Amino acid sequence: MQSQAVIFDVDGVLVDSYQAHMRSWQQMLAEHQIELTEDQFRTTFGRTSADILRELCGNKFTETERLAMDDRKEALYRDLIRAAFPAVDGARELIDDLTAAGIALAVGSSGPPENIKLTLDCLGRAEKFSACITRVDVTWGKPNPQVFQLAGDRLGLPPARCCVVEDAPAGVEAANRAGMASIGLTGTVTPGELAHADLVVEALGQLSPEVITGLISRKTSC
Repeated sequence: MQSQAVIFDVDGVLVDSYQAHMRSWQQMLAEHQIELTEDQFRTTFGRTSADILRELCGNKFTETERLAMDDRKEALYRDLIRAAFPAVDGARELIDDLTAAGIALAVGSSGPPENIKLTLDCLGRAEKFSACITRVDVTWGKPNPQVFQLAGDRLGLPPARCCVVEDAPAGVEAANRAGMASIGLTGTVTPGELAHADLVVEALGQLSPEVITGLISRKTSC
């Protein structure tokens, strides 16, 4: 059994999805005569669609209507991603290097399973992931640690042997609360907003199996 694992968030970590998510949110909400600014969108990035809709729309729509809006938004997003897949620089290389080093891989995302499958398929790396936790698997979204705890459970590894790569402050908090090593990837937010991560990097190319296993070891010894 593999003794260590890396759990990847997806949006902003494996796929540069910021613009596609913003455009799909704006297009869907415009169909309901609701304007969404980039500043508003930025504060919600990394959270579940259900949480975002509740914050943006309150009780304006019924639960059934919100579910339909959510489905519409995600369908628009997938259309944009299929048209031009924006892989995060270094994602494929890091996945390959970690696999070659015998480190288990998992996904822990707030996104729907259809989005996650599309991303992994477009990367051409789906078979390298031993566990995939999406929003349908969890009751609570990030910063609740449930998504990462479930990923560790499915890999059969304790939190102390796992490392999470995240780009959102809520995701880093979730990793920390799960008792896992946390890496914050800048790009979506500033380094200061990820200061609570155990390690902050500007690019996936700064990571390697040696860097990650060293971080896990230091975290465990603290």
